[in-house]
Amino acid sequence: MRTSPLKAYAKRPGNSQGLSPSALKAKRARDKEAAMTPLRKRRKAENQRNGQSSNYDWHHKSDGSVVKMKVENNRNVYLHGER
Repeated sequence: MRTSPLKAYAKRPGNSQGLSPSALKAKRARDKEAAMTPLRKRRKAENQRNGQSSNYDWHHKSDGSVVKMKVENNRNVYLHGER
């Protein structure tokens, strides 16, 4: 049984990590800043140009190339040695 003092916060939408309201606000600001970097903007624009599918993701490799692969495979970061 979990007895975390932050458990009450986890029931709020968008707060699955159980963050306090001030920590959640700071995290959202950091996430938005990271999403708006020039590299991320270029990748998002490229994904839109290439087309999107609910079954496939575009995997951006460290060498700059892009590969289309199934969602469940692309999100397995341990398989790709990215963690």
